[in-house]
Amino acid sequence: MNDIAITVLLVGALFAILASGVWIGLTLSGVAWIGMQLFSSRPAGDAMAVTIWGSSSSWTLTALPLFIWMGEILFRTRLSSDMFRGLSPWVQALPGRLLHTNVIGCTIFAAVSGSSAATCATIGKMTLPELQRRGYPDSIAIGSLAGAGTLGLLIPPSIIMIVYGVSADVSIAKLFMAGVLPGLLLAGLFSGYLGVWALLNPAKVPPADAPMTLAQKLHESRHLIPVVLLIAAVLGSIYTGVATATEAAGVGVLGALVLSALQGSLSWATFRDSLMGGTRLYCMIALILAGASFLTLAMGYIGLPRHLAEWIGSLNLSAVALLAVLMVFYIVLGCFLDGISMVVLTMGVILPTVQKAGIDLIWFGIFIVLVVEMAQITPPVGFNLFVLQGMTGREISWLAKVTLPFFFLMVLAVTLIWLFPGIVTALPARM
Repeated sequence: MNDIAITVLLVGALFAILASGVWIGLTLSGVAWIGMQLFSSRPAGDAMAVTIWGSSSSWTLTALPLFIWMGEILFRTRLSSDMFRGLSPWVQALPGRLLHTNVIGCTIFAAVSGSSAATCATIGKMTLPELQRRGYPDSIAIGSLAGAGTLGLLIPPSIIMIVYGVSADVSIAKLFMAGVLPGLLLAGLFSGYLGVWALLNPAKVPPADAPMTLAQKLHESRHLIPVVLLIAAVLGSIYTGVATATEAAGVGVLGALVLSALQGSLSWATFRDSLMGGTRLYCMIALILAGASFLTLAMGYIGLPRHLAEWIGSLNLSAVALLAVLMVFYIVLGCFLDGISMVVLTMGVILPTVQKAGIDLIWFGIFIVLVVEMAQITPPVGFNLFVLQGMTGREISWLAKVTLPFFFLMVLAVTLIWLFPGIVTALPARM
């Protein structure tokens, strides 16, 4: 069989098994097994055992369950709910007023979570009831939350950056630094859009609360201190070189436990639930990573990555054209797979082509994260849409419609980092 026939067979098997309801991790392993058994001389069982053990025993990957656990602790204690009280007095004078709490809250929580779904769910539980009570339209309130929730992937510490760093063998600390300015840029674009929307629809924006003095605003801001301290501890330990990403994740878990205990919101029940919730989520991710690693190995033995890279190279695409094709490819793929699966499943195939085109791997990592963010709000498998559907009871089609403007803002962000690559590379270059 030629490469095209093999590719069609494996992709067909992948979607057939996924459609049957089998877990993604097991689906990837099953497709890899089929590929090695049919098109490779190496025993599939031996390769599977070695690959899964190797992917599961990576020291760098240890940061992943720790960051997930930290997010679970924040999700279940008073630390997250205090953020709204600290933020709301400062946004009353902005066009759009309390709508900006979605963007600012997601930006802050993203810096201590690393998960898009956790960021969206946590901030949504705080802001949506309050915004609805005050009369803000559901469409802009929910749409802005869906878009801003994706910042959990871009603003460090980011789970998907860790996965990409391991897959591409690049510095996770540099990836974290590279995500700071693009994350702030995207948050600024979201807030700017909310301001423009409010100016164009003044009748839909409820009146401002009673004005507060500067002293009163500062007094309410005391509720932000615990989260700001946690951000400083996690990111400061990485950026100053005191700790690696894995060690900083441990600092984050310890800090979250200490702060929630000092606030009196940490109980045995919340500790147990956060630990079990983090364990369940990491086990799912670890299974996906193991299956994708085996599939990547199988494709390597079959020769598909090399042949695909040669084929794309033969097209003589410019770097801009290559990135445009990859953007469309990942957005379409994101309609069927979650972000982590997209990254680990395709890196073995895509990276040789990207390197051949002379694209910096740190910059490309941020590009991938931005494109995966777009996939978080595209049906039918947009994780943020699933989270919001569970929270609001709205149809996926309605949710996708109200988040469409934020999708295009992400496209604009990708364009800006291409035109001005220093937005991504400036901070990592200082390390």
